[in-house]
Amino acid sequence: MDSKMIVVEVVYALADKQKLLRLSLPYGTTMRQAAEQSGMATHFPGLDLANSPLGIFGKAVAKAQERVLEDGERVEIYRPLIADPKEVRKQRAAKAAQAKAGEEDG
Repeated sequence: MDSKMIVVEVVYALADKQKLLRLSLPYGTTMRQAAEQSGMATHFPGLDLANSPLGIFGKAVAKAQERVLEDGERVEIYRPLIADPKEVRKQRAAKAAQAKAGEEDG
C-alpha cells in the first residue's frame, strides 16, 4: 500500500446524545473533510457539517478546511452558540442576587 493512512476520531454531542466515530483516512485529509466523511450527519439529522465550527482536543480551529490532520487526533464538531455566553452569565448572576435577597427578607 503506497498511500499512508491515519486513524482519527470525530465526535459530536448534544445535551442528551453523543457519538464518537473512529475513521481510517488518507494522510492529507483536512478536519472539514474528516467531519464530512464521518457520516455524523446520519446520526444527527439537521447537522450542518459544511458550516459547523470544528476543533481538536478542545481548541477551536479557525481554518478547518485547511488544517491537515495527524494520526490519532480527535476532531470535535461544535454546535453554534444559541445565546451569548456573557449575557447568560449576567442573567445567572442577577437570578442568584435575587434569590439571595429573597432569603435575607425571609
